Amino acid sequence: MSVQQPAIGEWYRTRSGDIFEVVAVDDSDGTVEVQHFDGTVEEIDLDEWMMQRSRGDIEDGEPPEDPNGSFDLDAEDDDQQTLSPDLDGERRSMSGSLDGLDLFE
Repeated sequence: MSVQQPAIGEWYRTRSGDIFEVVAVDDSDGTVEVQHFDGTVEEIDLDEWMMQRSRGDIEDGEPPEDPNGSFDLDAEDDDQQTLSPDLDGERRSMSGSLDGLDLFE
């Protein structure tokens, strides 16, 4: 059975449960660049990658449920990006009241 090459954009996990995504593969240098869920970037030698895959130390994984994990966003940052329908309507009505304003007078 042959060991699959790392695929950019795919998620993997270690035996200890750490998850990471392959973000780059450099065939000329023989390296694999991975980004762990906490945002840490690591470079792994391609031969070492292949050995760990064949031993089962690195397995296929699933993307995390929270895609913002590596961006370190707070819950309040997330709230500011999502407008409720009521607030969105209020903003539209407030901006509508400025329609007749001439900025160059």
